[in-house]
Amino acid sequence: MRIQRLIAIWAAKLCSTACRLAGKQGVTLAGKLARKIDPDILRELSLEVREKIFVVCGTNGKTTTNNLLCSAIESEGKKLVCNHTGSNMLDGVTAAFVLAAKNNGHLDADYASIEIDEASTVRVFPYFKPDYMVLTNLFRDQLDRYGEIDITMNLLKKAMQMAPDMTVIVNGDDALSAYLAMESGNPYVTYGITEQVFKEQDTGEIREGRFCKRCGERLDYDFYHYSQLGMYHCPKCGFARPEVDFDAEHIDMTHGLNFDIARFVRSADHGSDAGQRLPAETAHISVNYKGFYNIYNILAAYSAARTGGMELRQFEQVLQDFNPQNGRMEQFHIGNTDVILNLAKNPAGFNQNISAVMEDTREKDLIIVINDNAQDGTDISWLWDVDFDRFADPSIRSITVSGIRCQDMRLRMKYVDIESELIADVQTAIQKRIADGCGNLYVLVNYTALFSTRNILANMH
Repeated sequence: MRIQRLIAIWAAKLCSTACRLAGKQGVTLAGKLARKIDPDILRELSLEVREKIFVVCGTNGKTTTNNLLCSAIESEGKKLVCNHTGSNMLDGVTAAFVLAAKNNGHLDADYASIEIDEASTVRVFPYFKPDYMVLTNLFRDQLDRYGEIDITMNLLKKAMQMAPDMTVIVNGDDALSAYLAMESGNPYVTYGITEQVFKEQDTGEIREGRFCKRCGERLDYDFYHYSQLGMYHCPKCGFARPEVDFDAEHIDMTHGLNFDIARFVRSADHGSDAGQRLPAETAHISVNYKGFYNIYNILAAYSAARTGGMELRQFEQVLQDFNPQNGRMEQFHIGNTDVILNLAKNPAGFNQNISAVMEDTREKDLIIVINDNAQDGTDISWLWDVDFDRFADPSIRSITVSGIRCQDMRLRMKYVDIESELIADVQTAIQKRIADGCGNLYVLVNYTALFSTRNILANMH
């Protein structure tokens, strides 16, 4: 054991503890400190993972999918490393391993399941080569940080080439993600929803994957689930949504989420046109979750765990016991008010947040917090691509806008003829709505508003 490694681990743990005592997250800082003391610490610790390493990437759903996958792995009696907090760049990934290490400098872990920011994959993969990558979806996100989707796709393609033996577990309903997996040369497994769940309606949503990435022709869709996710094919070159290996069927969202996950296998090699698709197993899922998008999160976690060899006999109990954290439909009860906190950081994600809010037919108050710090992306023009007009509903008792860009958010609401109250300070806004609200409060925040707002709610809880 190198003394440099021990010092790095002890210093990172001390840093993390000090940050928590100061009311700050401190995970990224701990990882940065560890790398500064010992630049090779991530590589060395990752080699001590006894079985497999999963990574979870994609624009939306990474944190929930990764945390579900972690819970599923733990239900198998396995020890693992997981960055539950969602700190998903190189320093955050390093911190996950370092903070999981024992004081003797070694890691005691069967698996690692790590959420990684898409643009950070090419910085992380030089340190370890994952066995599996879960790719949830690719949407437009933080244009001033990432640029157009093609830039993100190129980075992910480069990362996949750095780990050619890594199996990609991909959302087949997303033409962008499916194309990337198919063209990568990596082995891949697909999941998706084959049945049409919603009646056709023109929601005005932004469709990112409108054109075939293979030949440039406009894709034809039989139907959409949301954004560009759906049943698609190219009329020119034949590129099409694959027959998926894990399929969500018989979906009923009347009370929570109820559906079956059917697993299919092929009688020939994966991807062979001659291979017959045969049903292999079915798992029934019934959970009191909101949001259609959570079907994808559950499906992704299940597909990854089964592909990785997990039995998942306790999977439904894992879902029942799962407590969403870090502002992903996280619930608080303050006084006489039920509060749900959720992250909404891009058009596709915000539109799905709106759908989840509107599934609740009870009277409700709403607080929207928008910041424009560097981690959020300073370009907030994406707000104009969100269907805020859907909040013109009698069940919405009040809308409060808050955060650094609260004036912009109030202007956006004005353009859809919806009144809103401006309270720039988030804590004041929450206190006011708890004092005079209807007892049912939704708080929707973008990225840098998440941790501070969660702290406010936790301290009031």
